[in-house]
Amino acid sequence: MNHAISVKEFAEALPERFKQTGTTEEESAWISLKAGKLKMIYRNGALRYISSGSNELIRMIYAAVRDREWLTVDPVIADEKISIQEESFSITLKCLYHSPEINFSAEYSIEGKQDSSITISMEGEALETFSKNRIGFCILHPIEGCAGRNCIIEHPDGSSDQSFFPEEISPVQVFRDIKSMTWLWARIKCRIDFEGDIFETEDQRNWTDASFKTYSTPLSIPYPAILEKDARIYQKVVFMAEGQFETETWQKERTKIKLYHEETFRIPSIGICRSGRSSPISKNELKTIRAVRFDHYRVDLHLYYDNWKTIAGMAAEESTDLGYQLELALFFDDNYFRQADEFIKWYSENKTYVTYIILFHILHPSTPDQLALDIIPLLRELDAEVRIVTGTNANFAQLNRNRPGETGADNFCYSIHPQEHLSDKYTLVENLKAQEYSVLSAIKFSGDTEIIISPVTLQRRFNANISLAELPWSGHGIPPQIDSRQMSLFGGCWTAGSLKYLCESGPDSITYFETAGERGIIQGDHDSQWPLYFPAISGMIFPSYHVFKFLLANKSMRLIRSVSSSPLTLDCLALTDGKQVRIILTNFSGDSQLLNFECCSGLFRIRTLNSDSFGNAVSDPKWSGTENERVVRSDSTFELDPYSINFISGWRKH
Repeated sequence: MNHAISVKEFAEALPERFKQTGTTEEESAWISLKAGKLKMIYRNGALRYISSGSNELIRMIYAAVRDREWLTVDPVIADEKISIQEESFSITLKCLYHSPEINFSAEYSIEGKQDSSITISMEGEALETFSKNRIGFCILHPIEGCAGRNCIIEHPDGSSDQSFFPEEISPVQVFRDIKSMTWLWARIKCRIDFEGDIFETEDQRNWTDASFKTYSTPLSIPYPAILEKDARIYQKVVFMAEGQFETETWQKERTKIKLYHEETFRIPSIGICRSGRSSPISKNELKTIRAVRFDHYRVDLHLYYDNWKTIAGMAAEESTDLGYQLELALFFDDNYFRQADEFIKWYSENKTYVTYIILFHILHPSTPDQLALDIIPLLRELDAEVRIVTGTNANFAQLNRNRPGETGADNFCYSIHPQEHLSDKYTLVENLKAQEYSVLSAIKFSGDTEIIISPVTLQRRFNANISLAELPWSGHGIPPQIDSRQMSLFGGCWTAGSLKYLCESGPDSITYFETAGERGIIQGDHDSQWPLYFPAISGMIFPSYHVFKFLLANKSMRLIRSVSSSPLTLDCLALTDGKQVRIILTNFSGDSQLLNFECCSGLFRIRTLNSDSFGNAVSDPKWSGTENERVVRSDSTFELDPYSINFISGWRKH
């Protein structure tokens, strides 16, 4: 499509925040608070990172209002008063929750005291009669520091149990019928008391959230529940901490990154999904995507639809032009014998190269064992080399709760996205580590069956509470699968973080995003359909494109495990061939960060994709960053720009 300005001019004219985070919305400021020996951050009615020194005790306390489809209704703050003292604080606020399904108002009081206690209360009122699945407080417990630790649970009847936070991802509720919970972390005794409802705890790693969540109301109580107009809800949560607190140090430490050269991993097969746009991929788009050198190309075939052969034919042609093998996700219904026969006939008549065939049933959360037992022998006879996969098209939760039996499958699969519960960028970064947790847990129960992740997306493709596959969008406005952060620097940083944690956990294969469009790694030959929300024009290359290209250009190398002292701010993905190192270093924050990077020997070269180079990078698929290359001493402290993706080349330190 012809434009009055070039892609570079368009990109450079974008507001700074669009380049960085994909939105122009101003974020409310973080407010630092103290309650005795505890420190924390307050923002938009929620407390985050409640800590003692470097020990994070509580990740977040917030109130959630969720409708009959488990969709979260965001609050609008109507009134807020904040009073801060040196070691205490008090906050009052009123929030309105309004959606087509919900009309609710709540007043909150949040108080932190000098005795290292925090009290949060809610008094809410239904402004109309509506159905809800949940209204109440949620407490997120960090996995690091909780997993494997004992916890005493007191029940409403006065009895108590000695339990523990699990290390493996629990498919069922961790704790039930909670009146209070007590646990020890770093010589600090933590206790939470609840009023107004019965609480329970679930393992949110099932949805690749890096936390345990204690919430109300128990899932054993039928939902959705009707809340009559004028009905009132009261809840109160009291968190107390006592013991040997760390001495607070106010000096800001520079982030340190360490590479463990003795712990290396092969780079798994990395693939890309076919675009969900109605138009086929063009020759120009094929050329641009081919340059990334992905390993495979995922195509979804719904065998109960009449047009699946047309889609399969186009996809086979595209995979040939790309030079990628196919990953075919086959969706069956109860007529799977007939559908399998039709697929086998098509496969036999078409010369195409397939690396994975994934078996799904549209009505089951995970592949039924009987379907697999019936279909896998037919596929083996058809192609002895292709790998057969069972599992779920949804989250790890669906696989963990419906684990496949002995069916002869080569791989188990599930998909990943970071926004099942919350969508702010801090949560997206927190949840990167949970991707690793999910793979390690899957490996534990899979035995010799290898794990593939397909696909990884920034936004949720469908609501697994309603459907087990993506449905055509028939609503007004922007489809819920679209996230404007896809085209931003933050989207590129998140992609690098996802690749790090997944590749370091040892899956056989990972499939990401789509080729072109608002869910892709390039905008392709068509302008954005929603330019005010997703500002991209034809020809635009998204930052994640350059992340994949850098990694896959070095796929002969091995991954090195890396650890950041501040992974929610800075993190890295590192590769080596034994002598050279190639590193992607990301700054997830909106501030410049100082880094001690003693991971290379001598000097190293660093090329930065940031706001300044954004225009060049998104207008040129061959961008390499040489125009702003820096040479840095390996033992020096250097600065990383906000939301920057830094590509580093150097020599391994021995």
